[in-house]
Amino acid sequence: MRSTTGLIAVTALTATLSGAGIAAAADAPPKEAVAAPAAAPAAPAAPAAPAADPAQVIVTVNGAAITRAELDRATEALLGQSHTQAPTDPAQKKKMEEAALNQMISEELLYQAAKKESPADLDKKVEDQLAAAKAQFPSPEEFDKALVANGITEQDLKDFMQRDVVISSYIEKEVSSKITITEEQAKKFYDENLDKFKTPESIHASHILIGVDPKATPEEKQKAKEKAEGILKQVTGGADFAELAKKESSCPSAPQGGDLGELARGQTVKPFEDVAFTLKPGEVSGVVETQFGYHIIKTTGKTAAGVLPFDQVKGKIEQYLKDVQTKEQVMAKVQELKKTATIETPK
Repeated sequence: MRSTTGLIAVTALTATLSGAGIAAAADAPPKEAVAAPAAAPAAPAAPAAPAADPAQVIVTVNGAAITRAELDRATEALLGQSHTQAPTDPAQKKKMEEAALNQMISEELLYQAAKKESPADLDKKVEDQLAAAKAQFPSPEEFDKALVANGITEQDLKDFMQRDVVISSYIEKEVSSKITITEEQAKKFYDENLDKFKTPESIHASHILIGVDPKATPEEKQKAKEKAEGILKQVTGGADFAELAKKESSCPSAPQGGDLGELARGQTVKPFEDVAFTLKPGEVSGVVETQFGYHIIKTTGKTAAGVLPFDQVKGKIEQYLKDVQTKEQVMAKVQELKKTATIETPK
């Protein structure tokens, strides 16, 4: 069986499998409603369009058929990757199907070229991918249910993965391994895209939270505030902040002594942020009220906004540039393969 998505990674299929329960529930037909009697007979409903034949051949690539079922599955995976809902507009639906079909044709051409020199450890790589896919599920039974919900068998999935491994190995051997990104290229990209490497101002903070229920009465809120003020007196009197947080805080951070880790602006509610970012390292705030209750905040470190140094991001830049060049060269290879291919749409 053909790979689900052409150049769409096979991981999209396993992601689809993980969400199969939700998808199946969403696709379930509604229960029949009981209609109220009408004053006059309703006009007969227009006949529903016949369902597409899953085995219908959409296109052949050097004799290899791409079916309606395969195209539908590829389109769903493409939608999943782009986090887009299925379009209801016919024109948009056709456009999405065309994009998926083009990727499937490209994948088929690459597979036909790649299978002539499959990797020696193909079976092991497929088994490793399958094991990784199964590990995403809480039990073998849940994995099997997901396969059924997507209309495929475990062997189908292995076939998808086998094609994915063959194509990936071919691309690595014929394209990626021949691309070298120099330090000069990486530095040029860095200098021209400094905005991408900016880091915001951040603080390392801890807090003690005396939580207040949103429905609390004024008396309950006052009692919580007084408790927070009492704890603040202990802190300013020399008590250990972390130990008090472990004992008194209602925040999930309590077991860590109230440690919230590194925080950038925008990661906390504004009243908390406004106070926390004015504190000097080691300084403790007064009692701060937010929608969650009353906080006592301690800042233990502060990092000014800046730009990540080149040496810290060089490796990621080199990998990004290599990925871009790989994609461009694979697309060029596909165009070359199309020149000698026979791609036919059945009449």
